[in-house]
Amino acid sequence: MPDSPHIRLLPPDVANKIAAGEVVERPASVLKELFENAIDSGATQVGVAIVAGGARLVSVADNGSGMDRDDALLSVERHATSKIREADDIGHIRTLGFRGEALAAISSVCRFRLCTRRASDLAGSELIMSGGKVQDLREAGCPPGTLIEVRDLFFNMPARRKFLRSPQTETGHLRQTFLVHALGCPAVGMSLTIDGRDAWALAGGSTHGERIRELFGREMMEGVRPVEGRSEAASLTGFVSLPTLNRGDRGEQYVFINGRPSSAPVINYAIREAYHNLLADGRHPYVFLFIELPPEAVDVNVHPTKREVRFRQPSDIRDLIISGIRRALMESGGEFIRGKTDPSVFVEAVSIPAQTAFSSFKVDDLPPTRILGYPHPSAPENGATPSARRQEPEAADPLVPQREPPGATGGKSPWAWCRIVGQVGGLYVLMETDDGYVVMDPHAAHERVLFEKFMNSVAGGTIESQGLLVPESVELPPRDAMLVRKNLDLLKKMGIGVSEFGGDTFMVDALPAGFNDVRIREMLADVAHHLETLGERGSHTRWREEAIAQAACKAATKARDRLSLAELERLVVQLAATEMPYTCPHGRPTLIHTSFKELAKRFGRE
Repeated sequence: MPDSPHIRLLPPDVANKIAAGEVVERPASVLKELFENAIDSGATQVGVAIVAGGARLVSVADNGSGMDRDDALLSVERHATSKIREADDIGHIRTLGFRGEALAAISSVCRFRLCTRRASDLAGSELIMSGGKVQDLREAGCPPGTLIEVRDLFFNMPARRKFLRSPQTETGHLRQTFLVHALGCPAVGMSLTIDGRDAWALAGGSTHGERIRELFGREMMEGVRPVEGRSEAASLTGFVSLPTLNRGDRGEQYVFINGRPSSAPVINYAIREAYHNLLADGRHPYVFLFIELPPEAVDVNVHPTKREVRFRQPSDIRDLIISGIRRALMESGGEFIRGKTDPSVFVEAVSIPAQTAFSSFKVDDLPPTRILGYPHPSAPENGATPSARRQEPEAADPLVPQREPPGATGGKSPWAWCRIVGQVGGLYVLMETDDGYVVMDPHAAHERVLFEKFMNSVAGGTIESQGLLVPESVELPPRDAMLVRKNLDLLKKMGIGVSEFGGDTFMVDALPAGFNDVRIREMLADVAHHLETLGERGSHTRWREEAIAQAACKAATKARDRLSLAELERLVVQLAATEMPYTCPHGRPTLIHTSFKELAKRFGRE
């Protein structure tokens, strides 16, 4: 047998490259580490420049405290840091960085330049490295603060360089990293330059609300509400969206703990619980939360990249978030009431004007009802039911399809005829049919109608696209913009006239027929997200089905929309003519049917 290998200490350059595998995943990881160092230095202004998706250059300049010659040389050594001194300091971290391994790892896999000066020094220091080896250290003229340039990332690790994505994809990740840190530090002025062009210029001294408006636009601020809360353990501020503003993933949920962008399972649970019964399954709110608590109450040394933290008292943080979000939603103008059976559940109350209180409703006040026929009625098995014999069609209305003789065709209509009684609960539509009564969810029903109409157009290659009177510019978060950019051709095939307008802004000048009232920004983000996530596991047809279902959901009548009798009748007729009238594209029921036979049993008449 060969001798067992001896244990040896790895050379410093090898150890640094191994560490770089954990710290430096892509150019955005470099930007994150340099950003944290700049903010920890006390900078009030940070400038970022990237070239070729960061593969050629990632540069971060700040006006912070700077370093002298000795500290500049020591900063690129492993485990060299100014932020902690002893083991006990790890439990009281007040800075974003603390391990002292980022610059050593970064400088080992790139061509590295550091230029720094303290305000009290007459001259600064310039350090040049290549692949972890010092090339030069000299005196240099530079403004107070620190400039770090990372060029040719992974030039000495070809295998890692091959894993970098396209410059557009890497630029999207870099923009997202910039956005996250800009959200967390609104007091710091920040700028971003991409390939020589200015992408963002954010003023310092801003509030969280002002920074969100700068990054996400005025439309976002109109759909969110401020959150405030305080307990013995922590304080909470931020903004959360109303239930009407939502998306298909958690990509726009930002949580900052003592200024650090991070999260924890208990925070995700608290957000879900706060919106319990307010959002449909698979829908998520926009969240911007800022939690402040004593450093010893949170452990940030859990994840190598500090993405996840652990709380000493997680239940206090959970209760603070739930109560803060619910209070914000209750004060938003809509009424929310606590459920009787489960005190943790909030249910939206129906808002009824004083002049139409329940006590004032009379039979004569109800809208007139009409019997509706359908394109494909089916004959009752045992002849007309008693209710059918009692109800006779009124005079023909040219706007309402009339009932054909039973048995004329053999379609898939859920009923031979129906009579709309009205809306109950401000939402659901109650209808009498030939063999019972039906409760319809108009939002789910409208989703099904739009979905099948659009799918039929896609299958036939005859998508009707309607031009907008005024084209609308839409600015998306970097992550969403990257997905839309990758799927522009497919979006156009779906009838969405969208084109790039510079940066993360897109111009939309046409929408599919029937999708006029959709929120364009929300629809673009949701459709692109579904195209991205389903592309890895589904066929091309599956991509389009999911994307169209999401678009139909956005375009469908909203849950609290008041519909006229004519609108209800039109929707009922259209639903009855669909191939699958019983569920929406997401699988939720559109109709709940109760037969007269079942009703008779409940009253003990059988």
